[in-house]
Amino acid sequence: MIKQAIIPLAGQGTRLLPLTSVFAKELLPINGRPGVEYILNECIEAGIKEIIFIISQKKLMIKKYFYSDTFYKNIIKKKKDSKVIEEYKKILKYKKMIKFVYQNKPKGTGDAVLKTKKYIKDKYFLMLLPDDLIMKYNCSKSMISAHKKYKSSVMASMNVKKKTVSRWGIYNLSKKISKNNFLIKEVVEKPSIKNAPSNKAVIGRYILPKTIFKKLLHQKPGKGGEIHITDAIQSLINENEKFIAHNFAGKYLDCGTMNGFIKSNIEIGKL
Repeated sequence: MIKQAIIPLAGQGTRLLPLTSVFAKELLPINGRPGVEYILNECIEAGIKEIIFIISQKKLMIKKYFYSDTFYKNIIKKKKDSKVIEEYKKILKYKKMIKFVYQNKPKGTGDAVLKTKKYIKDKYFLMLLPDDLIMKYNCSKSMISAHKKYKSSVMASMNVKKKTVSRWGIYNLSKKISKNNFLIKEVVEKPSIKNAPSNKAVIGRYILPKTIFKKLLHQKPGKGGEIHITDAIQSLINENEKFIAHNFAGKYLDCGTMNGFIKSNIEIGKL
């Protein structure tokens, strides 16, 4: 059973400037709720018991958000507002589940994952990227079901426009194993349109094996000089480790760009 999740939050959020010049992008409100809370709730509903946040010293406001006990207690003491009390109870619930580790230099998602090595207990763990929201259906829960069935690593999959493939990790699939699950032959980090093996992209949900840490320890920087999780995944695939691309049923929202952030507010407001 998968009980732990990691969430990389150390990114600078340059695509959401100027907002992120003063505010962590993961705390920006989406329909009145910090974006990261949608990710937390997805984890909780999927049965996750412990969540590891990877932050930087520049984003300590994320930790402060979950450690504002004095602020809430003072307000509740002055006036017992039921909404404030419920909000504080929710924050306390989150805080009990969260651990913090630090990635102070932006060396890529693979490097961020490596920072969690000493905390991961079981053979597999869940990773969620906060820029990618998946609404209506719980993607993590359906991926965990696929993991149980096939006893393998699982990554969320979605068709993207061919002209956008250089934004994503792109799959080359070997065979279909069920209606929504496909065996991965290859995953390429941010290929050019010409070299992309397909238009099937990795969306920010991964069930990864603990063995990936051994690969990340020796992983050389890839595109942009960063350590990419996709390169470590490909190393494992080359050694016949099974990875499944899971076509999820939920509605995907990209919160990592300004246009996507604005659209996400509108779309979630409709739900």
